Amino acid sequence: MSIYIDEWNSSVMATYGTPALVLAKGKNATVWDMGGRSYIDFLAGIAVNSLGHAHPKLVKAVSKQIATLGHTSNFAAHPQVLKLANRLIELTNSRARVFFCNSGAEANEAAIKISRRTGRTQIVSLNGSFHGRTTGALSVTGQPTKSEPFLPLLPDITFIEPNDLSALRSAVTNQTAALWLEPILGEGGVIPLTDEYLQAARDLCYKTGALLVIDEVQTGIARTGTMFAYEKAGILPDVLLLAKGLGGGLPIGACIGFGKAAELLTAGQHGTTFGGNPVSCAAANAVLDVVSKEDLMYRASVIERTFRDAFVDHPGITEIRGRGAMLGVVLTADVGADVVTKSRELGLITNSPLPNVVRIVPPLTISDSELEQGIAILKQAISQVAEAQS
Repeated sequence: MSIYIDEWNSSVMATYGTPALVLAKGKNATVWDMGGRSYIDFLAGIAVNSLGHAHPKLVKAVSKQIATLGHTSNFAAHPQVLKLANRLIELTNSRARVFFCNSGAEANEAAIKISRRTGRTQIVSLNGSFHGRTTGALSVTGQPTKSEPFLPLLPDITFIEPNDLSALRSAVTNQTAALWLEPILGEGGVIPLTDEYLQAARDLCYKTGALLVIDEVQTGIARTGTMFAYEKAGILPDVLLLAKGLGGGLPIGACIGFGKAAELLTAGQHGTTFGGNPVSCAAANAVLDVVSKEDLMYRASVIERTFRDAFVDHPGITEIRGRGAMLGVVLTADVGADVVTKSRELGLITNSPLPNVVRIVPPLTISDSELEQGIAILKQAISQVAEAQS
Protein backbone atom coordinates (compact mmCIF):
# COMPACT_ATOMS: atom_id res chain seq x y z
CA MET A 1 0.00 0.00 0.00
CA SER A 2 3.04 2.26 0.10
CA ILE A 3 2.34 3.42 -3.45
CA TYR A 4 -0.95 4.97 -2.30
CA ILE A 5 0.73 6.66 0.67
CA ASP A 6 3.43 8.04 -1.61
CA GLU A 7 0.74 9.45 -3.92
CA TRP A 8 -1.01 11.03 -0.94
CA ASN A 9 2.15 12.67 0.31
CA SER A 10 3.02 14.04 -3.11
CA SER A 11 -0.42 15.32 -4.11
CA VAL A 12 -2.48 16.17 -0.99
CA MET A 13 -1.74 19.12 1.30
CA ALA A 14 -0.17 18.00 4.56
CA THR A 15 -3.01 19.25 6.75
CA TYR A 16 -3.67 15.82 8.23
CA GLY A 17 -0.23 14.26 8.03
CA THR A 18 0.22 10.85 6.45
CA PRO A 19 -2.79 8.53 6.81
CA ALA A 20 -2.24 5.22 8.56
CA LEU A 21 -4.66 3.32 6.33
CA VAL A 22 -5.86 3.24 2.74
CA LEU A 23 -9.41 1.89 2.82
CA ALA A 24 -11.09 0.24 -0.15
CA LYS A 25 -14.59 -0.70 0.99
CA GLY A 26 -16.89 -1.14 3.97
CA LYS A 27 -19.97 -3.01 5.11
CA ASN A 28 -21.79 -1.83 8.24
CA ALA A 29 -19.08 -1.49 10.93
CA THR A 30 -16.38 -3.44 9.09
CA VAL A 31 -13.96 -1.92 6.57
CA TRP A 32 -11.24 -3.43 4.36
CA ASP A 33 -7.95 -1.86 3.30
CA MET A 34 -6.38 -2.11 -0.15
CA GLY A 35 -4.59 -5.28 0.91
CA GLY A 36 -7.85 -6.99 1.86
CA ARG A 37 -7.36 -6.82 5.63
CA SER A 38 -10.51 -6.13 7.66
CA TYR A 39 -10.98 -3.77 10.61
CA ILE A 40 -13.83 -3.08 13.00
CA ASP A 41 -14.70 0.60 12.68
CA PHE A 42 -15.24 2.26 16.06
CA LEU A 43 -14.64 5.73 14.59
CA ALA A 44 -17.28 5.85 11.80
CA GLY A 45 -15.59 8.71 9.98
CA ILE A 46 -15.58 10.63 13.30
CA ALA A 47 -19.23 10.00 14.18
CA VAL A 48 -20.39 10.52 10.58
CA ASN A 49 -21.33 7.05 9.31
CA SER A 50 -24.33 6.65 11.59
CA LEU A 51 -25.73 3.85 9.39
CA GLY A 52 -22.33 2.26 8.91
CA HIS A 53 -20.93 1.63 5.45
CA ALA A 54 -23.07 0.82 2.39
CA HIS A 55 -26.40 0.67 4.22
CA PRO A 56 -28.87 -0.50 1.53
CA LYS A 57 -31.50 2.16 2.29
CA LEU A 58 -28.94 4.94 2.11
CA VAL A 59 -27.46 3.56 -1.10
CA LYS A 60 -30.93 3.28 -2.64
CA ALA A 61 -31.98 6.80 -1.65
CA VAL A 62 -28.81 8.44 -2.94
CA SER A 63 -28.77 6.41 -6.18
CA LYS A 64 -32.40 7.25 -6.92
CA GLN A 65 -31.91 10.95 -6.23
CA ILE A 66 -28.74 11.41 -8.28
CA ALA A 67 -30.55 9.76 -11.18
CA THR A 68 -33.49 12.14 -10.74
CA LEU A 69 -32.19 15.58 -9.76
CA GLY A 70 -28.61 16.19 -8.68
CA HIS A 71 -28.32 19.91 -7.91
CA THR A 72 -30.40 23.07 -8.01
CA SER A 73 -28.40 25.72 -6.05
CA ASN A 74 -30.48 28.18 -4.03
CA PHE A 75 -32.43 29.41 -7.05
CA ALA A 76 -34.95 26.59 -6.76
CA ALA A 77 -36.54 24.50 -4.05
CA HIS A 78 -36.97 20.76 -4.34
CA PRO A 79 -38.97 18.07 -2.49
CA GLN A 80 -36.07 16.54 -0.55
CA VAL A 81 -34.99 19.79 1.12
CA LEU A 82 -38.56 20.71 2.06
CA LYS A 83 -39.18 17.24 3.48
CA LEU A 84 -35.96 17.33 5.50
CA ALA A 85 -36.52 20.83 6.87
CA ASN A 86 -40.01 19.96 8.06
CA ARG A 87 -38.85 16.70 9.61
CA LEU A 88 -36.11 18.42 11.60
CA ILE A 89 -38.56 21.05 12.81
CA GLU A 90 -41.01 18.32 13.85
CA LEU A 91 -38.26 16.49 15.73
CA THR A 92 -37.49 19.61 17.76
CA ASN A 93 -41.20 20.13 18.46
CA SER A 94 -40.86 23.91 18.25
CA ARG A 95 -41.32 26.86 15.92
CA ALA A 96 -38.14 26.93 13.87
CA ARG A 97 -36.50 27.55 10.50
CA VAL A 98 -33.55 25.73 8.97
CA PHE A 99 -30.50 26.86 7.01
CA PHE A 100 -28.80 23.99 5.20
CA CYS A 101 -25.09 23.95 4.49
CA ASN A 102 -22.36 21.37 3.92
CA SER A 103 -20.56 20.77 7.22
CA GLY A 104 -20.44 21.43 10.93
CA ALA A 105 -18.01 24.29 10.47
CA GLU A 106 -20.41 25.97 8.04
CA ALA A 107 -23.29 25.50 10.46
CA ASN A 108 -21.22 27.26 13.11
CA GLU A 109 -20.38 30.07 10.69
CA ALA A 110 -24.08 30.63 10.04
CA ALA A 111 -24.74 30.73 13.78
CA ILE A 112 -21.99 33.30 14.29
CA LYS A 113 -23.69 35.57 11.76
CA ILE A 114 -27.01 35.02 13.51
CA SER A 115 -25.40 36.07 16.80
CA ARG A 116 -24.10 39.27 15.18
CA ARG A 117 -27.64 40.15 14.09
CA THR A 118 -28.55 40.57 17.77
CA GLY A 119 -26.50 43.78 17.76
CA ARG A 120 -24.00 42.29 20.20
CA THR A 121 -20.58 40.81 19.48
CA GLN A 122 -19.35 39.00 22.61
CA ILE A 123 -19.43 35.20 22.48
CA VAL A 124 -18.77 32.83 25.38
CA SER A 125 -17.43 29.36 24.63
CA LEU A 126 -15.71 26.54 26.51
CA ASN A 127 -12.09 25.59 26.94
CA GLY A 128 -11.51 22.34 25.09
CA SER A 129 -14.44 22.88 22.74
CA PHE A 130 -14.25 22.28 19.00
CA HIS A 131 -16.55 23.91 16.45
CA GLY A 132 -14.62 23.72 13.19
CA ARG A 133 -11.53 24.98 11.40
CA THR A 134 -12.89 27.86 9.31
CA THR A 135 -11.93 31.27 10.66
CA GLY A 136 -15.17 31.99 12.49
CA ALA A 137 -15.67 28.47 13.81
CA LEU A 138 -12.03 28.36 14.94
CA SER A 139 -12.58 31.63 16.79
CA VAL A 140 -15.12 29.96 19.10
CA THR A 141 -13.03 26.78 19.43
CA GLY A 142 -11.33 26.55 22.82
CA GLN A 143 -8.16 24.81 21.65
CA PRO A 144 -5.26 27.30 21.37
CA THR A 145 -2.96 24.89 19.53
CA LYS A 146 -5.41 24.89 16.63
CA SER A 147 -6.04 28.65 16.59
CA GLU A 148 -2.63 30.19 17.38
CA PRO A 149 -1.15 29.82 13.85
CA PHE A 150 -4.02 31.93 12.48
CA LEU A 151 -4.28 34.80 14.95
CA PRO A 152 -5.85 37.28 15.04
CA LEU A 153 -9.26 35.62 14.78
CA LEU A 154 -12.65 37.12 15.67
CA PRO A 155 -12.42 39.43 18.68
CA ASP A 156 -14.51 39.45 21.84
CA ILE A 157 -14.54 35.70 22.53
CA THR A 158 -14.41 34.55 26.18
CA PHE A 159 -13.51 30.98 27.12
CA ILE A 160 -14.53 29.34 30.39
CA GLU A 161 -14.15 25.90 31.95
CA PRO A 162 -16.85 23.28 31.24
CA ASN A 163 -19.34 22.59 34.06
CA ASP A 164 -18.11 25.57 36.12
CA LEU A 165 -21.34 27.32 37.13
CA SER A 166 -19.55 30.24 38.77
CA ALA A 167 -17.52 30.96 35.64
CA LEU A 168 -20.65 30.63 33.51
CA ARG A 169 -22.57 33.19 35.56
CA SER A 170 -19.65 35.62 35.50
CA ALA A 171 -19.04 35.37 31.77
CA VAL A 172 -22.57 35.57 30.32
CA THR A 173 -23.92 39.11 30.74
CA ASN A 174 -26.31 41.55 29.11
CA GLN A 175 -23.53 42.25 26.59
CA THR A 176 -23.24 38.64 25.44
CA ALA A 177 -24.48 37.80 21.96
CA ALA A 178 -24.33 34.03 22.37
CA LEU A 179 -23.19 31.17 24.56
CA TRP A 180 -21.67 28.28 22.55
CA LEU A 181 -21.95 24.77 24.01
CA GLU A 182 -21.42 21.15 22.97
CA PRO A 183 -23.50 18.85 25.22
CA ILE A 184 -20.54 16.46 25.08
CA LEU A 185 -17.16 17.91 24.14
CA GLY A 186 -15.95 15.40 21.55
CA GLU A 187 -12.55 16.68 20.44
CA GLY A 188 -12.05 17.95 23.98
CA GLY A 189 -11.94 14.39 25.31
CA VAL A 190 -15.60 13.24 25.37
CA ILE A 191 -16.53 15.41 28.35
CA PRO A 192 -20.29 15.60 29.05
CA LEU A 193 -21.87 18.79 30.32
CA THR A 194 -24.10 18.08 33.30
CA ASP A 195 -27.87 18.55 33.12
CA GLU A 196 -27.53 21.16 35.88
CA TYR A 197 -25.00 23.10 33.81
CA LEU A 198 -27.13 23.03 30.65
CA GLN A 199 -30.23 24.09 32.57
CA ALA A 200 -28.33 26.95 34.23
CA ALA A 201 -27.03 28.02 30.82
CA ARG A 202 -30.56 28.05 29.43
CA ASP A 203 -31.88 30.15 32.32
CA LEU A 204 -28.96 32.57 32.13
CA CYS A 205 -29.42 33.13 28.41
CA TYR A 206 -33.10 33.85 28.95
CA LYS A 207 -32.23 36.41 31.63
CA THR A 208 -29.47 38.18 29.69
CA GLY A 209 -30.94 37.98 26.20
CA ALA A 210 -27.96 35.97 24.94
CA LEU A 211 -28.57 33.23 22.38
CA LEU A 212 -27.97 29.67 23.54
CA VAL A 213 -26.21 27.93 20.66
CA ILE A 214 -26.03 24.15 21.04
CA ASP A 215 -23.51 22.49 18.74
CA GLU A 216 -24.71 18.92 18.16
CA VAL A 217 -22.56 18.30 15.10
CA GLN A 218 -21.15 15.23 16.82
CA THR A 219 -23.87 14.37 19.37
CA GLY A 220 -26.98 14.84 17.22
CA ILE A 221 -29.20 12.37 15.37
CA ALA A 222 -29.58 9.58 17.94
CA ARG A 223 -25.90 9.18 18.84
CA THR A 224 -26.36 9.72 22.58
CA GLY A 225 -29.59 7.73 22.97
CA THR A 226 -31.95 10.63 22.26
CA MET A 227 -32.43 12.37 18.93
CA PHE A 228 -30.60 15.41 20.29
CA ALA A 229 -28.37 15.35 23.35
CA TYR A 230 -29.84 18.57 24.82
CA GLU A 231 -33.18 16.79 25.30
CA LYS A 232 -31.85 14.91 28.32
CA ALA A 233 -31.54 18.22 30.20
CA GLY A 234 -35.09 19.25 29.28
CA ILE A 235 -34.06 22.45 27.52
CA LEU A 236 -34.46 24.01 24.08
CA PRO A 237 -31.66 26.04 22.46
CA ASP A 238 -32.08 29.21 20.44
CA VAL A 239 -29.85 27.77 17.71
CA LEU A 240 -29.12 24.09 17.05
CA LEU A 241 -26.23 22.97 14.85
CA LEU A 242 -26.14 19.59 13.09
CA ALA A 243 -23.93 17.80 10.56
CA LYS A 244 -21.87 14.57 10.65
CA GLY A 245 -24.39 11.78 11.37
CA LEU A 246 -27.25 13.68 9.71
CA GLY A 247 -25.99 12.74 6.24
CA GLY A 248 -24.73 9.29 7.09
CA GLY A 249 -21.60 9.90 5.02
CA LEU A 250 -22.74 12.58 2.58
CA PRO A 251 -21.84 16.22 3.29
CA ILE A 252 -24.65 18.17 4.93
CA GLY A 253 -25.00 20.57 7.81
CA ALA A 254 -27.95 22.38 9.35
CA CYS A 255 -28.30 25.52 11.41
CA ILE A 256 -31.74 25.57 13.03
CA GLY A 257 -33.03 28.77 14.58
CA PHE A 258 -35.88 28.76 17.11
CA GLY A 259 -38.31 31.58 17.85
CA LYS A 260 -36.81 35.02 17.22
CA ALA A 261 -33.44 33.51 16.30
CA ALA A 262 -35.11 31.92 13.27
CA GLU A 263 -35.82 35.36 11.82
CA LEU A 264 -32.53 37.19 12.39
CA LEU A 265 -30.94 36.37 9.03
CA THR A 266 -32.79 37.88 6.10
CA ALA A 267 -32.52 37.77 2.31
CA GLY A 268 -28.98 38.28 1.03
CA GLN A 269 -27.29 38.01 4.42
CA HIS A 270 -26.09 34.43 4.05
CA GLY A 271 -26.02 31.66 1.49
CA THR A 272 -24.31 28.64 -0.02
CA THR A 273 -24.23 27.08 -3.47
CA PHE A 274 -24.33 23.46 -2.35
CA GLY A 275 -26.32 23.74 0.88
CA GLY A 276 -29.54 21.73 0.77
CA ASN A 277 -28.31 19.72 -2.21
CA PRO A 278 -30.97 17.18 -3.30
CA VAL A 279 -28.63 14.18 -3.00
CA SER A 280 -27.39 15.11 0.47
CA CYS A 281 -30.95 15.82 1.61
CA ALA A 282 -32.09 12.46 0.24
CA ALA A 283 -29.33 10.84 2.27
CA ALA A 284 -30.39 12.69 5.41
CA ASN A 285 -34.02 11.70 4.90
CA ALA A 286 -32.91 8.08 4.56
CA VAL A 287 -30.90 8.38 7.78
CA LEU A 288 -33.94 9.70 9.65
CA ASP A 289 -36.05 6.87 8.20
CA VAL A 290 -33.61 4.23 9.44
CA VAL A 291 -33.12 5.90 12.82
CA SER A 292 -36.87 5.64 13.35
CA LYS A 293 -37.56 2.23 11.81
CA GLU A 294 -34.56 0.48 13.39
CA ASP A 295 -34.88 2.37 16.72
CA LEU A 296 -31.28 3.52 16.66
CA MET A 297 -31.76 5.72 19.71
CA TYR A 298 -32.36 2.58 21.72
CA ARG A 299 -29.48 0.89 19.90
CA ALA A 300 -27.15 3.69 21.05
CA SER A 301 -28.16 2.95 24.64
CA VAL A 302 -27.49 -0.77 24.11
CA ILE A 303 -24.03 0.04 22.74
CA GLU A 304 -23.27 2.12 25.84
CA ARG A 305 -24.48 -0.54 28.26
CA THR A 306 -22.57 -3.31 26.48
CA PHE A 307 -19.43 -1.25 26.42
CA ARG A 308 -19.59 -0.21 30.07
CA ASP A 309 -20.30 -3.76 31.22
CA ALA A 310 -17.34 -5.08 29.25
CA PHE A 311 -14.87 -2.68 30.83
CA VAL A 312 -15.88 -2.92 34.49
CA ASP A 313 -12.65 -3.03 36.53
CA HIS A 314 -10.52 -3.46 33.41
CA PRO A 315 -6.85 -2.60 34.17
CA GLY A 316 -5.46 0.59 32.66
CA ILE A 317 -8.79 2.47 32.70
CA THR A 318 -10.05 5.06 35.19
CA GLU A 319 -13.55 5.54 33.74
CA ILE A 320 -15.83 5.34 30.72
CA ARG A 321 -17.49 8.70 30.15
CA GLY A 322 -19.99 9.98 27.64
CA ARG A 323 -23.40 8.69 26.63
CA GLY A 324 -24.92 6.33 24.09
CA ALA A 325 -22.60 5.57 21.20
CA MET A 326 -20.29 8.49 22.06
CA LEU A 327 -17.91 7.28 24.73
CA GLY A 328 -14.46 8.13 26.01
CA VAL A 329 -12.22 5.47 27.50
CA VAL A 330 -10.14 7.38 30.05
CA LEU A 331 -6.78 5.68 30.53
CA THR A 332 -4.57 5.67 33.61
CA ALA A 333 -1.63 7.03 31.58
CA ASP A 334 -1.09 9.25 28.54
CA VAL A 335 -0.88 6.32 26.14
CA GLY A 336 -3.92 7.00 23.97
CA ALA A 337 -1.88 7.22 20.77
CA ASP A 338 -0.17 3.92 21.57
CA VAL A 339 -3.52 2.24 22.22
CA VAL A 340 -4.87 3.54 18.91
CA THR A 341 -1.81 2.24 17.06
CA LYS A 342 -1.94 -1.16 18.76
CA SER A 343 -5.71 -1.39 18.13
CA ARG A 344 -5.16 -0.76 14.45
CA GLU A 345 -2.47 -3.44 14.33
CA LEU A 346 -5.00 -5.85 15.86
CA GLY A 347 -7.82 -4.83 13.50
CA LEU A 348 -9.72 -1.94 15.15
CA ILE A 349 -10.07 1.70 14.10
CA THR A 350 -10.52 4.40 16.74
CA ASN A 351 -8.71 7.59 17.76
CA SER A 352 -7.39 9.56 20.72
CA PRO A 353 -8.61 13.18 21.10
CA LEU A 354 -6.56 13.61 24.30
CA PRO A 355 -3.37 11.82 25.36
CA ASN A 356 -5.27 9.77 27.97
CA VAL A 357 -8.56 9.25 26.13
CA VAL A 358 -9.65 6.82 23.40
CA ARG A 359 -12.85 7.87 21.63
CA ILE A 360 -15.56 5.35 20.72
CA VAL A 361 -18.12 6.53 18.12
CA PRO A 362 -19.12 3.44 16.09
CA PRO A 363 -21.98 3.24 13.59
CA LEU A 364 -25.32 3.10 15.38
CA THR A 365 -26.09 0.02 13.28
CA ILE A 366 -23.07 -1.93 14.50
CA SER A 367 -23.95 -5.59 14.97
CA ASP A 368 -23.54 -7.42 18.26
CA SER A 369 -20.72 -9.51 16.80
CA GLU A 370 -18.87 -6.47 15.45
CA LEU A 371 -19.29 -4.66 18.77
CA GLU A 372 -18.04 -7.64 20.77
CA GLN A 373 -15.11 -8.17 18.42
CA GLY A 374 -14.12 -4.51 18.63
CA ILE A 375 -14.36 -4.51 22.42
CA ALA A 376 -12.17 -7.61 22.64
CA ILE A 377 -9.53 -5.98 20.42
CA LEU A 378 -9.57 -2.75 22.42
CA LYS A 379 -9.18 -4.60 25.70
CA GLN A 380 -6.27 -6.53 24.24
CA ALA A 381 -4.66 -3.33 22.95
CA ILE A 382 -4.95 -1.57 26.32
CA SER A 383 -3.46 -4.57 28.09
CA GLN A 384 -0.57 -4.91 25.66
CA VAL A 385 0.29 -1.22 25.88
CA ALA A 386 0.16 -1.36 29.66
CA GLU A 387 2.50 -4.38 29.65
CA ALA A 388 4.94 -2.58 27.36
CA GLN A 389 4.94 0.42 29.71
CA SER A 390 5.70 -1.65 32.80
